[in-house]
Amino acid sequence: MGAEEETNKSWPPWLKPLLQEKFFVQCKLHADSHKSECNMYCLDCTNGPLCSLCLSFHKDHQAIQIRRSSYHDVIRVSEIQKFLDITGVQTYVINSAKVVFLNERPQPRPGKGVVNTCQVCYRSLVDSFRFCSLGCKISGTSKNFEKKRKDWTNNISDSDDSYSSTTTSIERLKKNNDVLNNNSFTPSTPPLSAVNGRIVKRRKGIPHRAKDFRW
Repeated sequence: MGAEEETNKSWPPWLKPLLQEKFFVQCKLHADSHKSECNMYCLDCTNGPLCSLCLSFHKDHQAIQIRRSSYHDVIRVSEIQKFLDITGVQTYVINSAKVVFLNERPQPRPGKGVVNTCQVCYRSLVDSFRFCSLGCKISGTSKNFEKKRKDWTNNISDSDDSYSSTTTSIERLKKNNDVLNNNSFTPSTPPLSAVNGRIVKRRKGIPHRAKDFRW
């Protein structure tokens, strides 16, 4: 059994399809209704986003509602924690409700003084959270991700050792060159101020009277 198969078994079968869906689009079955926005999802059918009218066909099924914040999909913690362990995922308070984001939101650069970031997309986090979204938790807890991160860390360490070795060689070469220069019989160049055994003084320029400036 591969690492990817083991990862898939550790999560509910509806989670990955949920994260890949595009919500808040018009329902094709109820396009004429003003409630045709697809922001619902059936965990039992996993057959795409649903509008509120579509729920009549899923009466006995478990469904969740997707919400939106700054063009990103979120879900309330009170809903998702009934079906999924969200430990380690950063929570946010939006409209007086605690929510989590569905997918990653990469950040170009962390803010100043940030000491904790998402282990997958490096977005700034607070406290001791490890991931900024459900998608990042799936990626960050997979065995493939752990292996890649371990290999990357080892490569960085090897690079540091190589750099240290190269730096030592350069310092040793520089030290040898300094010794050779000190033992050289070539006379040093006399200072420019000493010519024919006397000191040449720099001639002062002609003093100029300061002029008055007007604004």
